[in-house]
Amino acid sequence: MEAPTFKKINLFQLVMLALGSLIGSGWLFGSWEATKIAGPAAIFSWIIGGLVIGSIAYDYVEIGAMFPESGGMSKYAQYSHGSLLGFIAAWANWVSLITLIPIEAVAAVQYMSTWPWSWAHWTHHFLSNGVITNSGLFVVFGFIIVFTALNFWSVTILTRFTSLISVFKIGIPLLTIAMLTMSGFHPGNYGTNWHQFMPYGSAPIFTATSAAGIIFSFDAFQTVINMGGEIEHPKKNIGRGITISLLISGILYVILQSTFITAIPPKMIAATGWHGIVFNSPFADMAILLGIHWLSVLLYMDAFVSPFGTGVSFVANTARALFAMEGNRHVPHFLGQINLKYGIPRNAMMVNTVLSMVMVTVFRSWAVLATVLSTATLIAYLTGPVTAVSLRKMGSTLYRPIRLKRLPWIAPISFVLASLATYWAMWPTTVEVIFIILLGLPFYFYYEWRNRFVSTKQAFKASAWMIGYLIFISIMSYIGSHQFNGQNWIPYPFDFVVIIIASLGFYWWGIRSYIVTEDFAKAQKLNQEAKERGEMEDDK
Repeated sequence: MEAPTFKKINLFQLVMLALGSLIGSGWLFGSWEATKIAGPAAIFSWIIGGLVIGSIAYDYVEIGAMFPESGGMSKYAQYSHGSLLGFIAAWANWVSLITLIPIEAVAAVQYMSTWPWSWAHWTHHFLSNGVITNSGLFVVFGFIIVFTALNFWSVTILTRFTSLISVFKIGIPLLTIAMLTMSGFHPGNYGTNWHQFMPYGSAPIFTATSAAGIIFSFDAFQTVINMGGEIEHPKKNIGRGITISLLISGILYVILQSTFITAIPPKMIAATGWHGIVFNSPFADMAILLGIHWLSVLLYMDAFVSPFGTGVSFVANTARALFAMEGNRHVPHFLGQINLKYGIPRNAMMVNTVLSMVMVTVFRSWAVLATVLSTATLIAYLTGPVTAVSLRKMGSTLYRPIRLKRLPWIAPISFVLASLATYWAMWPTTVEVIFIILLGLPFYFYYEWRNRFVSTKQAFKASAWMIGYLIFISIMSYIGSHQFNGQNWIPYPFDFVVIIIASLGFYWWGIRSYIVTEDFAKAQKLNQEAKERGEMEDDK
């Protein structure tokens, strides 16, 4: 009996799927959150965030083309450094993904809570002091269930839905930029000197990158990587999909941030300062403030559509991540079962739905969820540059559809940037997220015990650099500068210098800790299959 075949995703659908994931609640809240933290200098925060994620994505382009498989982000570290590092990276990535699903639902409910119409007063109880209430929580659960339902029947329905919704998601931000600029353009809000441009100093520029949801807003490039096995012509389209989607979203985010800064009435800034600007539904509130009521209605609609598209896309992404973790043999087997009719890992999807509800029950604020998500993501991404360079050393003969010329020097830079961005999340968030990641280790050791600890010692040795790094960044978060909630034993900016030097040391240790295991043998087989497909495509 032949295995069922499923329709592949072409480049346009891939870009639309990535944009559908990228342009979510980040644009609805990120500009306000960043401005509140850093003032007009928040414009730099978006550029820095784009550079951080762009440099990390660069590393994954080569790996993703070498191993085009579903849920690939959860497997690459295991290919180069064995089961323990693979588990830590996969678990951290999965934690970030099950946080992303509820954050989009929270965004939609938060905008609902400020509906200005008389018939909608019942929604005002969904939010209190920026935190989702118990009644609002049930509405969030409803959104999560709908996100899951739309993914329950095949990748074809998903791509059709996201291609349609992505057009709307790009159009509304562009319309918002045009209307707010025409109705309230105050370039003087940027100030006439450095003090007015950076009213709180330079450190908040970096804080906003992690704490205002900026890293989170760029994170969805991994949608392309995790769907590698379902992409048409992966040799070409993985790199193209990531590059095009990140460029479009990055330009859009920077313009939106500038529009938000220049649209605020100068009298409001004079009265409260940038810290004192409080909105529950930032762009909709701004539209009402400027008298553009019809735009506020569209923005309230988009507060459903943008988070909806991202939430739907990431239900699929998260299911593939958990599905891939089962392939690493350290989570229950039933999570790796695929529905043969629709090609969907339904069991993994249902488990993620329940755990997403648990996550939002614990963390009920959009800003807190964004910070948790960003930190977990960055810890997972730390393995990317190390794995990419390690595979150059241990698998020099592997088929590389894309061989990146600048990888040897961009990889250490991306590792350093990811380390700094992890630190910018501030104490105690950094340690709290690391603790959540470490909660997964009992699963790892249980399955190692079942395998009689055959390769545990070897895996621990190959992962020692990451364990050392997590201890280091936890200590640095505590003893670092007060600008990042530390004890100021190492003042700003010397804390950055320490992190940069130490990170280069951990990177050097990591690329020399690779091991050849049976997982690498599986990677070689997968790579050979990719080579054969690539040769067939070249012959066409």
